[in-house]
Amino acid sequence: MTAKWTFVLCDALAKVHPVRDPRPVTTATRFQAFLGEPASFQLAYRPPLDPTFRDPRPLQVRIEGEAGDLVAVSSVDLVPCAFLALPGHDDGYEWDEPGLYPDVLRPVPNGEAPVRFGSWGAVWFDLTATDPVRAGVHELTIVMVSPDGSELHREPVTVEITGIELPPLDIVSSHWMHLDALADHYGVEVFSEEHWTLVERFIASAAEMGVTSLLAPVWTPPLDTAVGSYRTVVQLIDITATAEGYRFGFDRLRRWLDLCRRNGISGVEVAHLFTQWGAEATPGIVVNQQRAFGWDVPATDARYRTLMEALLPALQAVLDEEWDREHVVFHISDEPSGEGGLASYLAAKAVVADLLKGWTVVDALSEHSFYTSGAVPVPVVATDHVEPFLAERPERLWVYYCVSQDRDVANRFIGMPSSRNRAIGHQLFSSGVDGFLHWGFNFWYSWHSIRRVDPFTDTSAGGAFPSGDPFAVYPGPDRTPWPSIRFRVFAQAMWDHRALQAVRAAHGTTAALDLIDPDRTLRFNRPVLDPNHYYQARQRIAAALTNTEPVA
Repeated sequence: MTAKWTFVLCDALAKVHPVRDPRPVTTATRFQAFLGEPASFQLAYRPPLDPTFRDPRPLQVRIEGEAGDLVAVSSVDLVPCAFLALPGHDDGYEWDEPGLYPDVLRPVPNGEAPVRFGSWGAVWFDLTATDPVRAGVHELTIVMVSPDGSELHREPVTVEITGIELPPLDIVSSHWMHLDALADHYGVEVFSEEHWTLVERFIASAAEMGVTSLLAPVWTPPLDTAVGSYRTVVQLIDITATAEGYRFGFDRLRRWLDLCRRNGISGVEVAHLFTQWGAEATPGIVVNQQRAFGWDVPATDARYRTLMEALLPALQAVLDEEWDREHVVFHISDEPSGEGGLASYLAAKAVVADLLKGWTVVDALSEHSFYTSGAVPVPVVATDHVEPFLAERPERLWVYYCVSQDRDVANRFIGMPSSRNRAIGHQLFSSGVDGFLHWGFNFWYSWHSIRRVDPFTDTSAGGAFPSGDPFAVYPGPDRTPWPSIRFRVFAQAMWDHRALQAVRAAHGTTAALDLIDPDRTLRFNRPVLDPNHYYQARQRIAAALTNTEPVA
């Protein structure tokens, strides 16, 4: 008997590993999305397990059906992962051994699906409708064609687009975009027209992922940088020192703000005023085209205060012209900790506190004492340290996760199941927090930015962080952003939040929570890992918004 190709329809929360049989969709799975939201699904495929099969030519993917023009096709490509999880990790990982794992969603407008002998591959589909006229139930057929033109498989798929335009996300979804990584990876001059083109493409990509706020490099952000070293300068403000004082040019900042505005970014974060992990030094600010501040200039140096006395009021005037002050935040320093950290943080903050009156100051921290001391009025708290903050709730509270949130909480490492990524949307809504922050939208460097890395071959910042933590987007060789599976699933989590907002507006908070957490047991340290939970919750949400009964 001749060995045959094998095909399996999978939902978007499945990860198709090359040598493990994929999890097929269940009868309870419904592919549903709202206007503007991609309805995502996958078709896994494996060539014949026959040693005589040696045809490396790609398959051809075709979509049949009246909604075929709404479907974008991507190949799920593998990436090397050297560090997936720490020893003794919790049970909420899908993989923990080094190897090749699915993550890149490489656009294939020509419909080509690569062949891997003896291994599973997958094609990813996104059906997106923005026009209410195109809402409704769509019957599609995925056709897989061999290189000789013969059909290998036909897979029927039903997708429902609910014709409702959801409200904008009403919490902050902040991700730090690194403009220097764009210039360094693509080898273009900072703020050249080539660079600006890349910046806009990646801002638009961030918005597509559900990002609402970006870090503005008014000066090069003093983040993830080895002490004594500096990253490529991406300072948006021109600063000139003269005998009469400082002069400032804000043309690049205004252009950056315009790109954000055009692409739906509503929040602006001013780069940190002091260095990370203790606020002991000043950022590497360039004056008269030379670095004038940095690791060698202490946070409390009088020269920095003089600069800030001139710069901050001028910057704030531009922000008041260009932006809604309610959607602008300043940062003092990232992740202060320990007794010494509190002292140095407070000393640095005192340098600029009077200049920030009337503006929101937000900083990431983990220690509850930093909030109770009054040092940080709007804390951004690690999800594995947030319970004391929820019990003694600040007026405004953000949360974050990154490399250290590797146990018991939601995260988006490549080794984790996609359900652990999607969980954050329900958690953010049920907890009622005001924002979420992640440091790594496109950090394509090693630990402390010591060297540049190719994210297609190094997914863990040179082995420093679990694979997938440093970035959610890949730099496509065609100079466009290529999303990851984690990018798409995080976006789904933000769409979940928006859909719950709509239910809350129509039926009240209790009704919205009943759809996702009827027992009121959902916590940041209890992410639901069952993928069916998210599809069934979506059915209930869509039914609540359309006054129909969910499918059993």
